[in-house]
Amino acid sequence: MERQFEASKAQFDQAQEKINARTGRNLIVATLIGLGFGGALLLSLLVIKELFLVFAVALVAFASYELAQALRKGRFNVPRIPTVVAAVAVVPFAYFGGAGGQVIAVLVGIAFVSAWRLCEQLSASRRTSGRMLIRDLGASAFVQGYVTFLATFAVVLTAADGGEWWTLAFVIVAISADTGAYASGLAFGKHPMAPVISPKKTWEGFAGGALASVIAGVLLSLFMLDNTWWFGLIFGVAIFLTATLGDLAESLVKRDLGIKDMSSWLPGHGGFLDRLDSILPSAAVAFVAFRIFG
Repeated sequence: MERQFEASKAQFDQAQEKINARTGRNLIVATLIGLGFGGALLLSLLVIKELFLVFAVALVAFASYELAQALRKGRFNVPRIPTVVAAVAVVPFAYFGGAGGQVIAVLVGIAFVSAWRLCEQLSASRRTSGRMLIRDLGASAFVQGYVTFLATFAVVLTAADGGEWWTLAFVIVAISADTGAYASGLAFGKHPMAPVISPKKTWEGFAGGALASVIAGVLLSLFMLDNTWWFGLIFGVAIFLTATLGDLAESLVKRDLGIKDMSSWLPGHGGFLDRLDSILPSAAVAFVAFRIFG
């Protein structure tokens, strides 16, 4: 039994090393963390909906800080603390104020961070050229637009009557897209999809993700959203495309900054933004779908 256990463990370790080499992450740790986040999401959506506000605040805070910190490696001086404060403050405004409150709060947040950066410019130790200052202001607005604005679409959606089911549905479709692409690419991936931006993505993975998204979209439309099969088909395709584009967009940002992950806070995943890259643009699409078909 001892020899059999050692042989099985050696085979498991060998298989795990192959998977890590192919995917670039520890699959077991990544799965456990993913299950933990999934449980927290279900609790916040289905038990006490207001808990999603706390969940969203935490994710937006970590993700905005990660991006601000990463941009500094590209010589963009984005004020980190004001960026997080502005991002966190927008979430409750979006939840209680709806789409109108969301837009106004994001614009005020951009103005707040920009004003902070302009005040830093008055200090001789922080002063830069006019060109660098414009880059910093643009990068600060980018963080609020990319992380905060897109994330709060999920907050506005959840706050609506019955919106929590739509939030859960689009998150499941986005996860299905990621999981389908991961499994299909791992098993059949041979043809690179975007080798310059993301070398590990393949067209086989793209096809697997599309199939998983469509199946999930149709099933969720029929049995969760009480809608038609053809809406589920459109919903699945739309979320899959935005999830894929979001993933590629974040990969492009990281490649331009010369980093592999936004941070190392989530073992097996990288950073919070590395897990939210496909969720953020999908939230906007789900919000539009809810306003039209919900």
